[in-house]
Amino acid sequence: MPSSRPLRADARRNREALLAAAREAFLTGDAAAHVEEIARRAGVAVGTLYRHFETREALVAEVYRQEVAELCAAPARLLAEYAPDEALRRFLLLLVEHSAVGKGMAEALESIMATDSPIFDDARAEMARALDELLAAGVAAGAIRHGVSGRVLLRALGGICGMRAKGWEDDAVRITAIFYDGLRYGAASRS
Repeated sequence: MPSSRPLRADARRNREALLAAAREAFLTGDAAAHVEEIARRAGVAVGTLYRHFETREALVAEVYRQEVAELCAAPARLLAEYAPDEALRRFLLLLVEHSAVGKGMAEALESIMATDSPIFDDARAEMARALDELLAAGVAAGAIRHGVSGRVLLRALGGICGMRAKGWEDDAVRITAIFYDGLRYGAASRS
């Protein structure tokens, strides 16, 4: 079980290198990468990997958690740079991109789907909260219609991004544009 003490600098670097190597392997389609290969890519021994992650599934889960955390940190940055409706549009496209990343990790993630891990429920809740933040900012600015929750919008996007057919990502971007137009229709600042 991981300690709650802060990691020494070298241990932190090793952990970050392991996560980066695993992320690269999973996202480039090498979902079956063995822990030995991930450790080699990170430049550490297998024992070091197991000191940080008790199982391969724990490593996969942490890579996914990082992806979600990075994604869900985007609204604050987007709202600082863009008008609320544009920030929302950009975040919707980031969600499509995240789905593509998730598809690259799908095989690796399958190893934790059968566990009691709350990772997917937690990820959906975090993404819905991020959407709620953007939707509320858009409504307050009069640029987005009220009455749509992040959870509902996320479900709609999930259905679209769950497509497996060739060209799904281009279709998802087009459909996201339709969603975005629908979110702006009837907003307070529009006639």
